[in-house]
Amino acid sequence: MSFLGQLYGRAPALLTDLYQLTMAYAHWHYGSGEREAVFHLFFREAPFNNGFAIACGIETAVEYVTRLSFSDADIDYLSTLKDNAGDALFEADFLAYLRDLRFTGDIDAVPEGTAVFAHQPMLRVRAPIIQAQLLESALLNIMNFPTLVATKAARIAHAAGDDPVLDFGLRKAQGIDGGVSAARAAYIGGCAGTSNVLAGQLFGIPVSGTHAHGWVMAFDDEIDAFDAYAAALPDNCIFLVDTYDTLEGIDNAIRAGHRLRERGHEMAGIRLDSGDLSELSKTARRMLDAAGFPEAKIAASSSLDEKVVAELKREGAPIVLWGVGTRLTTAQPDAALDGVYKLAAIRNDAGQWSYRMKLSDTPGKLTRPGVHQVRRFLEDGLPVADLLFDAAAANTAWAGTHGEHCHAFEPDAPHIDLLVPAVRAGAPAGAAPPLADVRAHAREQFACFAARSDYPALIDRYLEESTHALRDWLAHRGERAVEPANEA
Repeated sequence: MSFLGQLYGRAPALLTDLYQLTMAYAHWHYGSGEREAVFHLFFREAPFNNGFAIACGIETAVEYVTRLSFSDADIDYLSTLKDNAGDALFEADFLAYLRDLRFTGDIDAVPEGTAVFAHQPMLRVRAPIIQAQLLESALLNIMNFPTLVATKAARIAHAAGDDPVLDFGLRKAQGIDGGVSAARAAYIGGCAGTSNVLAGQLFGIPVSGTHAHGWVMAFDDEIDAFDAYAAALPDNCIFLVDTYDTLEGIDNAIRAGHRLRERGHEMAGIRLDSGDLSELSKTARRMLDAAGFPEAKIAASSSLDEKVVAELKREGAPIVLWGVGTRLTTAQPDAALDGVYKLAAIRNDAGQWSYRMKLSDTPGKLTRPGVHQVRRFLEDGLPVADLLFDAAAANTAWAGTHGEHCHAFEPDAPHIDLLVPAVRAGAPAGAAPPLADVRAHAREQFACFAARSDYPALIDRYLEESTHALRDWLAHRGERAVEPANEA
């Protein structure tokens, strides 16, 4: 069964903001709901000053859209809502319309795990506007948080190099779904496993864990706690050594390890969860080696993130296993991805695209019109530049400016177009790839683009010109009667 099916039993249609429903009602009432529209889901600024993000949540988004329906209970609830005059907020005929509503449009998406840059669409929705508008809140909820966490996980895994990173963040996550979604996103971003058993069941992610301080505190003596744990789980012993005195804890772990060896088992390692991790890990390594445990691993937790991991690696800390919790699952220091879902085109009465954009005096909030696609140009199989262009326009310049440099391309030069079919006529366009393949793709993408801080993510010159033309027309729309042609 699917993620949404196991967690919620269905795709909850009421996972939306009320104004999505009031706008849908207004479209239905006015008769404009069947006009075909294009929306783009993108972010304005990459998180963590990273330059790009790892797109995540695509599979869940596709599942949500293709399973979306209003249940009898949903309709019953909506029938209880009142307007400001105390009357029913929605007409009975509109609620009957919702009861039968299914998504019938198309969605194009970047493959999950793909590196995307600011203003590049992760999703492009093309559908009757009443359907496309209803999806906004749910799609942003489904995409924003996982993309944020996947990017954070990729940064941490990149800092750790070949060492495995484990997601330990469930207890600090924002609710049940926050913990589950974060575990999936963290695995895609590069974590080797999770402590979250539900995520392990739902997604097949390897689960891992040691024991807590509470286990040690339940015994009168630390060594008794280690011995009891070893008796129950002789092949899974990574002892948490900092409940009281860390050096004494390491010594007790060694004593328990010798007793394990006498019974034909080996201590897997120790875990440090507080203190000076660099100095303690070095001391622990010397103690373990001297006691005959050179293969025992040293794991660390304690408020880790990519900066802490990188610094410990630079200091030569012999830590080889990283348990990352709060700062991963809550994506510190960024509270949210600046993801938005904006209308960019709608069919007019003549059947042509009429372009739409949002004006703003706030830098970065102005949107671009059109039916967007991103072409990633390649040399020797490696990306050299991205070009955001209008796939519905009659002409494309195939050129854009990056800083002081203008880049021009042959349209048939080696490339990939990032947006590919995900939903067609309301049905999935194909099976989702295995999660391990998504994870491998994300790791390749992050490694490629992390080394390219100056990577040119360009806007096609003709798209910029059409944006400026529509902006100027909108700014003076009271003075003009004719909308600028989009040539689509």
